[in-house]
Amino acid sequence: MEGTNTGVRELKSPSQIVLASGSPRRHELLALSGWPYTVAPADVDETPIPEEDPRDYVLRIASHKAMATHAQVGENVLIVAADTTVAADGEILGKPANAPEALSMLRRLRGRTHEVYTALAVMWENELRTALAGSAVPMRAYTDSEMHAYVKTGDPFDKAGAYAIQHGGFHPVEEMQACYANVIGLPLCHLTRLMAEIGVKATQDVPASCQAHLGYDCPVYQQVLEGKL
Repeated sequence: MEGTNTGVRELKSPSQIVLASGSPRRHELLALSGWPYTVAPADVDETPIPEEDPRDYVLRIASHKAMATHAQVGENVLIVAADTTVAADGEILGKPANAPEALSMLRRLRGRTHEVYTALAVMWENELRTALAGSAVPMRAYTDSEMHAYVKTGDPFDKAGAYAIQHGGFHPVEEMQACYANVIGLPLCHLTRLMAEIGVKATQDVPASCQAHLGYDCPVYQQVLEGKL
C-alpha cells in the first residue's frame, strides 16, 4: 500500500463520503460496506502516458479523480476514487472502441493469465492516501463462437480488457486465487484497510458481505486486511 501520510484520525462525519465514480459495479460493491455515500463522478483525462507502467497509470488516474471531485464538492468531504486496468505483458488494455478491437483483446487473453490492477485514492482534509490491488486472472480457453456471441451482447465495450469477470453467460475466468472484487473494480478489503487508517470503520463485516454477494470464497482477504497484500 502506498500513501502520502501515516497515522490514524477520526472522521468528523462518516456521512460525508462521496464516490468519485459513475460505475454501477463500484456503487454495488461500495454499498456492501454499509457506509452511507453519495456520488459525484470525476471527469478526468484517462489517456495513458506512452510506455506508462499499468500500476503507475491506475494510481495516477485514481488520484486525479479524487482531486477533481474534491475540487468539485469542496471541503469537509471524504472522497473515494478508483481506477482499474487490465495488463497483458505489461501493456495496458483499455476499453475496446469497437467489435474488432474487443475480439482482438479477448483472443490475446484467451487461455492465459494476465494482471488486473485497481488503484484506490481516498482524499480527506487535503490529504491523499492511495492503495494498489493486483490480481492474477487466469482466462479459460473459450471458443471463437463463445467470444463472438459475447461481443455481440455489447458488454465488452465499457470494460477494460473487453470482458466482465462476473458475466453470467460468458464466464471468462476460471480457478482464480486472488481478489475478485478487484477485477470488478473496487477491492473492498483494500478500501476497508485504507479507510481504517483515517478512523473510518466499516459498519458491516466487509469480507463476509463481499464473498456472499459475489459467491466467491476469497483466499486472500485476511492477508489484505493485515497489510500483507
